Amino acid sequence: MAVIGVIDYGMGNLHSLGKSLERVAASDRIEISFDPEKLNRCDKLVLPGVGGVRGCMNELRRLELNDLVVEASQRVPMLGVCLGMQVMLDFSEENEGVQALGLFPGEVVRFPDPDPDGGVDRLKVPHMGWNRVRQSRPHPVWEGVPDDSWFYFVHSYHARPRNPEHSIGTADYGHEFTCAIARDNLVAFQFHPEKSQGAGLRLLANFARWDGTL
Repeated sequence: MAVIGVIDYGMGNLHSLGKSLERVAASDRIEISFDPEKLNRCDKLVLPGVGGVRGCMNELRRLELNDLVVEASQRVPMLGVCLGMQVMLDFSEENEGVQALGLFPGEVVRFPDPDPDGGVDRLKVPHMGWNRVRQSRPHPVWEGVPDDSWFYFVHSYHARPRNPEHSIGTADYGHEFTCAIARDNLVAFQFHPEKSQGAGLRLLANFARWDGTL
């Protein structure tokens, strides 16, 4: 039995994510914790997140979890979700600029504000609701997930990875943006798989089975 640790630093959709993981990984144990010792013993880790990047990084440091995430990223499969994906990059321009965990080279930038003369069809920020995701590169987490599946988004900022090979999924919102990244044993989504019905549950199931190799 594998243990999947969900990192609890007070800024994640933990109940929904934990229940979804329990549903798709019934033979595994789901450990929701802020205790570094417990999380260090987990076979896989999930870094969730909602809210602002500065608050996220402050809480990770306060709970002494930022070093744990960086160290664990070198040895176990790890999944980032929403804000958890954003803090995996080097830097976010949110909150006047914040240095993040640096697991992926790149930055997080804000969607442009809507044109006030754009009429009723102008795009709003945040990007909220369902959107199609194109799979730009094969990855084990995409197994059985049809290309152009719909996923649920809530965000005002998006990732801009420096290495295009790290982008495994894109969506359109005014312009094309990266919404899924991966390298080695790390994978992350801007959208919420736990809120994305069948396609999202399949992604979580694939992560639960994934051994971290490509």
